[in-house]
Amino acid sequence: MKLNVLGCHGGELPTCRSTCFLVDDVLALDAGALTGTLSLEQLCKVDHILVGHSHFDHVKDLPLLADLVIGRRDKPVTIHASRECAKALRDNMFNNALWPDFTRIPTRAKPVLRIQSFRAGSTFEVGPYTVRSVPVSHPVESCGFIVSKGGAALAMSGDTGPTDKLWKALNETKNLKALLLEASFPNSLQPLADISGHLTPRTVASELQKFDRKGASVLLYHLKPAFVSQLKKELAGLPVEVLELGDTFEF
Repeated sequence: MKLNVLGCHGGELPTCRSTCFLVDDVLALDAGALTGTLSLEQLCKVDHILVGHSHFDHVKDLPLLADLVIGRRDKPVTIHASRECAKALRDNMFNNALWPDFTRIPTRAKPVLRIQSFRAGSTFEVGPYTVRSVPVSHPVESCGFIVSKGGAALAMSGDTGPTDKLWKALNETKNLKALLLEASFPNSLQPLADISGHLTPRTVASELQKFDRKGASVLLYHLKPAFVSQLKKELAGLPVEVLELGDTFEF
């Protein structure tokens, strides 16, 4: 699997982009930096998007993507979202008020987008990939993902505070090559991280004690733009790598 880092922050500034990863040019993990990063030709190649939860920074490019690729694809782009997240997208985004309902445009039979819901905790197929969803700890229903293909696995935590289900699932995963793990706020904002369902360097360190990593890389993302420098200082010394825009990996 090839992984491109399109966005690795928990918000946006001129040097920061919201969460979005691209696997093998065809599968997106979250949609925070698709249309601001990829060319039109590249966007048209994206067949599937896994959405971890409904918060804006993870879904914000879905409407613009639909508007750009209409008339340029033979089949819809499939958005895979948990049941609660799928409902939020239908009710609050593609509702003909905030944005046209591209799940029915240009026709119901051949729409630009298709929203495919899954039960949080289920395992399902996405093209050539097997995806295991794992409920994690966040104010709205949020899932991490373990994506497997060809004997290799890549995991993404999604937005989460301290959790046990994710680590149990990861420790059961064979041939896990890398974990994309969120880290949002500095230690001084631990109370804010706790109530908003996020990790700090302190809780990253404690959570990693639950992980039987077996050589897997731990790649940190979702750093809040206002605290990137401080977070990098506090994360120094931990057995992790902080992702940067444009990073690429082969697993």
